[in-house]
Amino acid sequence: MRKIVAWCLVLLLASCSSTRFVDSWKNNEVTVFSPKKLLVIGITDNLTARKIFEEELRLAFIRKGINAFESTEIIDESFSDTKRSEEEIQDMTDEIIEQGFDAVAITAIKGVDDKVDYRSDYYDIRYSWYRFGRYWYLYQDVYHTPGYYSQYKVYHVETAVYDLLGEENHALVWVGSFDIMDPTSITITVDDYVERIIKQMERDGLLLK
Repeated sequence: MRKIVAWCLVLLLASCSSTRFVDSWKNNEVTVFSPKKLLVIGITDNLTARKIFEEELRLAFIRKGINAFESTEIIDESFSDTKRSEEEIQDMTDEIIEQGFDAVAITAIKGVDDKVDYRSDYYDIRYSWYRFGRYWYLYQDVYHTPGYYSQYKVYHVETAVYDLLGEENHALVWVGSFDIMDPTSITITVDDYVERIIKQMERDGLLLK
């Protein structure tokens, strides 16, 4: 299960799948988001997925005029080999602050749901419920068609932006939650997810359009 989640992260997998916005929150005390040096982090044990995601999001921020860097180039890979204590993570944070980073955008999968869908390509749902016989006729495939119902996964993904130099209670700048539907390809999902992140940050007034 851990490997499946890792492949999606960063979330990230998808192809024919779609990314749907769920919710977001912005710190109203932040009027302008203009970090001098932003670190992009994808939490996953799959290095390939992490690199693809971080590079794509870094480039998206750069196009918005933000000086962004990938964590794979800054944080040693061995740091995530084992679970770290809060003290160790704080020490790592202090190190990146010393390197000039004043903000971080971190992404993680918060959960995975198994869903069941039914095939809808057999009928036109319009007016199908007006006549009993028509309704039965159109929906009887549920009895006779293998694969009428299909299973798929929904990945609940979250991206949060923090001000590393801000006060403790005001460090969170923005957080957005998204659902990735039935992912199968890393590259396409990353493109879709990154685009949704940037658009939502624009809508929330964190980035200029």
